[in-house]
This record gives sequence, structure tokens and C-alpha cells, in this order.
Amino acid sequence: MAVYTRTGDQGSTKLVGGVKVRKYHPRVEAYGTTDELCSLLGHSLSLLAIEDDEFKPELVKIQQFIFDCSSDLAVPNEGMRPYKVTKESHLWLEKRIDAYWKECPKINKFILPGGTPFASSLQVARTVTRRSERCVVFLMDEGEAINQEVLVFLNRLSDYFFVLARLINYRAGELELDYENSPQVFSRRKKSVSDNG
Repeated sequence: MAVYTRTGDQGSTKLVGGVKVRKYHPRVEAYGTTDELCSLLGHSLSLLAIEDDEFKPELVKIQQFIFDCSSDLAVPNEGMRPYKVTKESHLWLEKRIDAYWKECPKINKFILPGGTPFASSLQVARTVTRRSERCVVFLMDEGEAINQEVLVFLNRLSDYFFVLARLINYRAGELELDYENSPQVFSRRKKSVSDNG
């Protein structure tokens, strides 16, 4: 069986159920961006240091979740098939966010992305997650059906990448650099970093 099908050579693609749309359709942009994120996380895994190997299983699990997000975003109408992303997905993330945040040193200002190659790649993943989230919000605001749990998961996922990047740098002895013009943003933070939106 050939990898190529030639069916998209004229600029269209098919969603779940066979609905044909142009490749610039907001839904295609949304699941295309989560696909980009999944690939980027694969690159992050290639930068994983031996001392950070404990995080590999959960990052691979997150890749599975992101694939689920892409799959759900390809469904044009609610009820066509059961959604794959559920509330349990973001609750699983929240437990890790809260545990890792407690281990990190306190901060009260925005910090500059950087540090180890692995941590830096997680910060890039965080920003792509935010872009993915914006694509899903745009899709929703266009009146398209979405699995709301995908949006919640992506919102938590960017927090997860931020916190894990901080933890990796802390364990590696990398100094965090404050954004010099930052206001005091974490001094009165809520109990959980995942509450910050």
C-alpha cells in the first residue's frame, strides 16, 4: 500500500466521516497544530538526558494524549463517534503539575526560557501548545463542534511544560533568569499553578 493517495493534490482533505474541506480550514489548522506539537515533543524526547529518563514514560503518554486531541479535532460533528480525550486526561496532568511545582524554587517574576537543551525544548513545546489552544478557541468561536476536554487539556499541558522545564533546570543546577521588567506575578498565586489559566 502506498503512503501517498493523491486525494489531497487539489488542496482538499477529508475529516472523520468523509466530509471534504480545504486544507486551510480552521479544523485542519487545529489538528495540524496538535500534530506539530506531538512531533515537537518527540524531538524533546530525543534531547532527554540520562538523569531525566524518569520522565520518558509520562512524556510518551502525553504524546498519546496529544494524538487523541488531533483525532477528536478531526471529528466535524458531535456524536459521530465517542470522543477520546476525557476529564481524566487533564486531572492526570494536574497531579504532576502540582507535585513538580512544589519541588521547584519559588519565583515571583516571569522567567526567560532557556537552560538545558531538554528544558529549552519543553519551553518551545509550551508555546506551541498555547498556539494550538488558540486554534481550538478560534474553531469553537467559528461555531464548530469541539470536544471541550481537548481545550482544557491543552490549557493544562502548557502549564505542565512550564513547570517541568523549571524542574529540569533546577535539578541540573541551571540558574533561572528573571525577565527584568516583570511585575510581581507569582507572589499571590493560587494554591495550584494549574489554576492560573
